[in-house]
Order: sequence, then C-alpha cells, then structure tokens
Amino acid sequence: MAIAKSERLMNLALCLLGTRRPLSKRELRGSIEAYLEASGDEAFNRMFERDKDDLRELGLVIETVENLEGETGYLARRDSNRLPPITLDAEEAAALGLAAKVWQQARLAGAASGALQKLRAAGMPEAEGSYDIQPSALEPRIPVHEAAFEPLMLACRDRRTVAFDYRKANAARPETRQVEPWTLECWRGHWYLAGWDRERGAERVFRLSRITGKVRSRAGAFTAPVPDVVTVRETVESWAGETATRSARIRLRTGCGYPLRARAQSVREGTDGWDELEIPYGHGLDAWLVEFGPDVVVLEPADLRADVVDRLRAVAKG
Repeated sequence: MAIAKSERLMNLALCLLGTRRPLSKRELRGSIEAYLEASGDEAFNRMFERDKDDLRELGLVIETVENLEGETGYLARRDSNRLPPITLDAEEAAALGLAAKVWQQARLAGAASGALQKLRAAGMPEAEGSYDIQPSALEPRIPVHEAAFEPLMLACRDRRTVAFDYRKANAARPETRQVEPWTLECWRGHWYLAGWDRERGAERVFRLSRITGKVRSRAGAFTAPVPDVVTVRETVESWAGETATRSARIRLRTGCGYPLRARAQSVREGTDGWDELEIPYGHGLDAWLVEFGPDVVVLEPADLRADVVDRLRAVAKG
C-alpha cells in the first residue's frame, strides 16, 4: 500500500528536526520508508525536492549546509522552528473549541481533538462560563457522509487533479469527469466541489452525493489558474433558483420537501394530502425539483413543467 504524502512529510520533518548534524539525501533516503520504495534515483530526487518545498511552504525552516564528508546536507534547527507563545483569550479559545465540535466525520474529528489537546498543552485557556459547551447542550454539526469528501479535500489541499464518475440529475448513467479541484463548501446540508473541468474547459460545481465510485488521482500540474475567491455558494444558489426573478407554483405532498417549504413565498395547505406552494423560479430549479420525485407536481409555468417531465423521462429510460 502506498504511503500517504502527509505521513511522508511528517517523517521527513521529524528526521530534519531530530538530527544534530546535516543529513544528506542518501541518509534521508535510507531512513524514510517511502523514499526506500521510490523506483530509482530520479523518482526519489523529484519526490524529495517536492517534499522539501512543501515543508518550507508550511513554515518549516530547512537549512542547506555541507556535512563533515563534504556532501550537501539538510537540517531544521529547533530554535529556528519554535512556535511563539500562544496568547488566546477565553472567547478565542471557546471559538476554537466550538469549531472542533462541528465536525462529525471521524477522521477530521480526531484531528480536531488532537489539535485542541496540543493547544491546551501549550497554554490555551479553557473555555469557562457562558462559552463552555457542555456535552448535553445543543451543538452545530456539519455532516460528511460522502466517501468522496476526504480524497477531494486532500486533492484541493495538494493541488492534485482528480477523476471521478458523476451522474447529473437528468442523466441515466454517470460520466467520467477530470477536474482540477479548488475548494469544497457545504450549502443547505449538501457538499459541493468547485474546480476546473478539463474536458469542458470551464469552471464547474459538483455535488458530492452524485459522485459514484472512487475518486482517482491524475498526474500533471493544473492547467488553469486557481481564482483568489471561489464563489461556490453563489454559483449553486443561481443554479437552484435562489437569484430568480420569476415564481413557480407547485403541489407538494404534505410532510415532505422541507427545503422547498423553507424557500416558499406562500404556502396554501390542502386537505387532500397535498399543499400548494409558490417558490422562486430560476436556472436549475427543474433539476432540483426532480430530486423530490413523486412528492412534487409542477403546476406552472408550462416551460418548467415540461423541463421536469423531460428530466424524469430521461431517468426512467436509464
């Protein structure tokens, strides 16, 4: 099994911080398992240079000097990489504690808990009084159920192109997408990925729940610049009709479709098990309504009704 890049970087950092003399590339290669598995000197050299640059980008001060044998060596002196004293007040500590409680996904929850323990050991004050979050209190949560979340999160961090099978709301079968991932964002309980779709040559937003199968890594650098600000939420809102200037009338089964009810401009409760709603109508509303299946019937306008019927027929044919 391939060793994760994060583990490789951690091992390299520990070697450089734990030595009292400069270590050559030859010595580092013999000390780190991932480097021993590299297929040839060229592959190792590329891997080592990338790792060294990544550690420096993360803030580790790595010195390049000659060791006693005249070889180029590397080390990270502890006095040059010592963190300054942590000075957080009670409110800042409470904010960090609350942020750590938000994550439900197991691996992120463990990382957040470990980070809090390290900060407390370094002197971070405990939350007190009104800022203390008791286990029995109401707490915010960000659910992460999609298997694609973690590999995409790592790909966004490492600027690594990925490929995955994606099924659109109106498609009978998934299509393979090659994407340069930028960022992940949660909106209305769903996670979305924003990135550059290589085949379409344009920015795209993908809902993680529609990704099927595994997320695969692809070689090669990004071909499109990463924008300074990625407006995932604005893009999804426009697709879902949030910026609509028209309205639509639908029938919604009683007790169903809470997201639609939350956005409704008016609701008329029925006695036949169906309610009538007026909702904002914009680009992408048809795809959203299809997700509610038999619980929604479009009354007007006619073009929205036709679009929803076409999408349902396309799915049924699949």
